[in-house]
Amino acid sequence: MRSPRELRVSKDRSIMTVLFPQAEPVELTAEMLRVLSPSAEVQGHAPEQRVTVPGKRHVTISRIEPVGNYAVRIVFSDAHQSGIFTWAYLHELVAQKDAKWQGYLDELQEKGLSRDA
Repeated sequence: MRSPRELRVSKDRSIMTVLFPQAEPVELTAEMLRVLSPSAEVQGHAPEQRVTVPGKRHVTISRIEPVGNYAVRIVFSDAHQSGIFTWAYLHELVAQKDAKWQGYLDELQEKGLSRDA
């Protein structure tokens, strides 16, 4: 998987724009990146252990740190920082943005949870 040409965080730190070669830039919200973090805390160690993370509507991106030449670690304003976003996973989030976000919203509704803290 090729690395993105650019990762840009908005001034208010609520959006990360991802630009892969030969593709249009795509905006991913900090909330989406946080609740779909590839960390074990969110994803578990098996699909049935995955956690639906509520209350992250106002989370922001504190910083982005390179991890080798294959990924980045995103540090969020709620101190979450254990997810390693590989280029392949970022590509998946970009390609399936709408479906993944709708799936998250559906999970919140099914479980009676809210995007607000």
